[in-house]
Amino acid sequence: MEDAVLDTALLISAGVILFLLFCSALFSGSETGLTAASRGKLRSMADRGDAGAIRALKLKEDNERLIGGILLGNNLANILATSLATALFTRLFGESGVALATLVMTATVLIFAEVLPKTYAINDPERTAARASGVIALVVNVLSPVVAAVRVVVRGVLRLFGVRISPEQNMLSVREEIMGALSIGHAEGAVEKEDRDRLLGALDLGDRTVEEIMLHRSKIEMIDADDAPEKVLSQCLESAHTRLPIYRGDRENIVGVIHAKNLLRAMDKLMRGPDASVAALADFKVTDVAMEPYFVPETTTLDDQMREFLRRHTHFALVVDEYGALQGLITLEDILEEIVGEITDEFDPTAEHPLRPTGDGGYAVDGAMTIRDLNRATDWQLPDDEANTVAGLVIHEAQTIPTPGQVFSFHGFRFEVVARKDNRITRLKIRPLV
Repeated sequence: MEDAVLDTALLISAGVILFLLFCSALFSGSETGLTAASRGKLRSMADRGDAGAIRALKLKEDNERLIGGILLGNNLANILATSLATALFTRLFGESGVALATLVMTATVLIFAEVLPKTYAINDPERTAARASGVIALVVNVLSPVVAAVRVVVRGVLRLFGVRISPEQNMLSVREEIMGALSIGHAEGAVEKEDRDRLLGALDLGDRTVEEIMLHRSKIEMIDADDAPEKVLSQCLESAHTRLPIYRGDRENIVGVIHAKNLLRAMDKLMRGPDASVAALADFKVTDVAMEPYFVPETTTLDDQMREFLRRHTHFALVVDEYGALQGLITLEDILEEIVGEITDEFDPTAEHPLRPTGDGGYAVDGAMTIRDLNRATDWQLPDDEANTVAGLVIHEAQTIPTPGQVFSFHGFRFEVVARKDNRITRLKIRPLV
């Protein structure tokens, strides 16, 4: 009779140990799944009606409470299973059962309650999180009083070291998470370079200013308001641009912006309209059909400027500094090019391409090319904190305006100045040192 009772007790103990190991595996896999699951993917699943994903998202709203509940349940299961195994092995093998139980339980817990469930969960964390969310939500709610007490102790200890924890605080913003995912996807071959560049370009619009991509004032094509009508018309027809600023006296004094279509309509009316006459054409003033100039601060972000362009139904703005001095101009096309790359048409000038391979692993680069565009085209990582253009980076690092033929090495690259005009570096050769 005693042997039957003993056998029954051993079987019950073994069964309880196996159940606790299963619970430990469930907690371990759930912890990995819920912490590794992407909020974006869970949200997509939830939008399709997945109840488990909805529960998982709710659990992830307070990661500290979630992790506390899972770890508490996991440790209770492991400790209780180990204690029962020790008692069971001691009854079966005497004093040597303690050491044997330690070895067996360590191997069993490590393989079947830690590595195996975590490996399974990490392969599909979102699906694992959704499936386990019901059980984990129940456990977290049941253990919430104990978890709350543990949370108070943990926060108190961390506060002694100057660390403050907020349940709403995320280690990475959504934007940074997307950027990191795109970079990893491109490195692994899952995302094409063009797709990565477009998406990253759109994400960067809020961090970049119009000053970084504007056309410098020295390159702006302008119309003199005092020129004869024939000269103004010829200049507009020969220009590759449909909108041109109008100045009077000083090029800093912008008095309007002329659209080629408005000018041609006015000219057509003067030459073929009911009141057409040579005198009327001679008295024509381009400012009469010009639009009011639109000025923007050089510190305006590209995202804000694009919204303003869309709101104002215009594509053209003049950039000024804090003193109101003209710095350059920017168009909606310039901003769109930061997302989709260079946009050209049949009227664009056939100027030398700003980036040409040299055959030795390097490139011949236009000095006015932005560092960001160079990095995007070559997958280099030149810093753009101190300078916006490649020429600006060389001048900043050299602490002087170099002359043609000078060579510099910094940031792991070799820079050779090829051409210079006045105080501007117009052409360089750049190649990696390794």
